[in-house]
Amino acid sequence: MKETTHFGYQDVPIEEKTYRVREVFNSVARQYDLMNDLMSAGLHRLWKRVAVETAAVRPGMHVLDLASGTGDLARAMAQRAGSKGSVVLADINDQMLRVGRDRTIDAGELVGLSWCQCDAETLPFPDASFDRVTIGFGLRNVTQKEVALSEMYRILKPTGRALVLEFSKPISQPLEQVYDLYSFNVLPMLGQLVANDKASYQYLAESIRKHPDQDTLKSMMEDAGFCDTKYQNLTGGIVAIHSGVKR
Repeated sequence: MKETTHFGYQDVPIEEKTYRVREVFNSVARQYDLMNDLMSAGLHRLWKRVAVETAAVRPGMHVLDLASGTGDLARAMAQRAGSKGSVVLADINDQMLRVGRDRTIDAGELVGLSWCQCDAETLPFPDASFDRVTIGFGLRNVTQKEVALSEMYRILKPTGRALVLEFSKPISQPLEQVYDLYSFNVLPMLGQLVANDKASYQYLAESIRKHPDQDTLKSMMEDAGFCDTKYQNLTGGIVAIHSGVKR
């Protein structure tokens, strides 16, 4: 019997999820930033700003940004790493990387940046290569999250920090009810109207509900080896920032 995993609310063969996720992001790549603004009413920019502050990138640091997509987190961290540092934008999806590279070139912000198409579960980097590793709104799409967290731990230098910015579980029931109503009614409608793709945004809403809650993800990071693990809720727990340090 084939091993299965979740793709939104569907159970699919484990080897099939990566392909399906890639198809979703191929579909939404060109409208991704616009849809983020519409879906979050611009709040995603604030969430990412807090994430960059929490990452505490300093001049000369080497940073890996997983699920980098269109690269807004990476570009902000590159400004802090400076000319003596570096930021690698990594994503499994070539269309997202192309959009991110085009926008970076248009902004004239190429200093210290490089791109790598790779799977978060099998990172093509030596042990202890980076001072920081981040993943923004991407861990929930990874097939085997435990494996990705272990890979993040492996490629970090001792005392290096990992940061996970991800949708999470609202901390109050009334907020959760409103959020569910919005996610399963408004988001797919926006996806249809703006990106002509209702199904992908239905999947995105479902993938958020299948993602581990705050305490579960914290425990998963500890199981991967991280210490000093903690999380910060944003917007009532709709989003959370988890961080951990490599011993």
